[in-house]
Amino acid sequence: MLSLKKYLSIIFILFLLSCQNETDEQDSNTQETVTNASPLTSYLQRVAMVPTVQDNVIDKSSYCTIKFPYKVIVNNEQIAVNSSADFQKVFDNINASNTDDDIVKIDFPVTMVYYNYIEKSIPNQADFDDLIDYWNLYPDLLSKINGLNIHYPITINKYNSSNQVAGSVSIASDQAFFSFIKNLNGSEYISLKYPISITDYNYQTKSITSNADFENAIKYAIDNCPENNNTSLDFEETLTNGSWTIPYFFDESDKTSSYNGYSFVFKSDKSVVATKSGSSETGQWECTYNYGVRNLRLNFSSALLGKLNTNNWELFEYNNSQIRLRNTGYGTDYLYFEK
Repeated sequence: MLSLKKYLSIIFILFLLSCQNETDEQDSNTQETVTNASPLTSYLQRVAMVPTVQDNVIDKSSYCTIKFPYKVIVNNEQIAVNSSADFQKVFDNINASNTDDDIVKIDFPVTMVYYNYIEKSIPNQADFDDLIDYWNLYPDLLSKINGLNIHYPITINKYNSSNQVAGSVSIASDQAFFSFIKNLNGSEYISLKYPISITDYNYQTKSITSNADFENAIKYAIDNCPENNNTSLDFEETLTNGSWTIPYFFDESDKTSSYNGYSFVFKSDKSVVATKSGSSETGQWECTYNYGVRNLRLNFSSALLGKLNTNNWELFEYNNSQIRLRNTGYGTDYLYFEK
């Protein structure tokens, strides 16, 4: 844990970095520090990932995309795909008739770009099929968050607590932002310089003025952008299927280690059994809706597990193997479950 002296030095240095010559600039650039372990940091990295779902009709994978330019053959017609605008030509050809096979054939070789900007040359159909089979083994990766575009450049202030070096960096693109976050280490604290301009999935430009504002915009994109929605999953069926652990619990500070070794089984009778080292405790769970947001309520009686009790664990996102919840009452707390 940071000493008070070191913590105050971090805040002081970030304050100095945020100072501007003009008073209105000072007022519009509130500094809020996060680390590589903070939820917002991982959400922002996923916003900055490679867009991979737009060409799913061609490559059938949400974890990679084909690098422009390339060609495909659909119903005996060759289509040059030079930009994302050309995907519409593929859709139009597929929808033109109900009597053709609608098979999309890729003209190899092509270069595949993974969600994390890694590129791989694919010489033929067999190698392509192997690649898609590989990605299909990981269907529950939390992939790119679509429907939110950051307007660059943005400025990030950074402080390294291990060597007490401070500085700032200008980020000019999604790829640069992704790489910046990927290379953060545990001793580095960062703060985004606000305001930051974004465009949402409705093509509306908005000004982001705080970390909470950014996270809410990301939550809105997850809930509303069709490219993020997983409508095939039912939350309660997902919750009651299998055993879960807690990979992250933040309640004013990181308290994850207190729950290492626990497994949680949610049952259809609304009971939840928490087990560690052969000892079990049974609590209760309930799902509710408040203002269109799904909430998960937990009720345990012991002191430790009772810290998970709250009336407003808001569901942020989920899939078959990960559930992310937050509580935005006083500050923001987080509770994650995973298989």
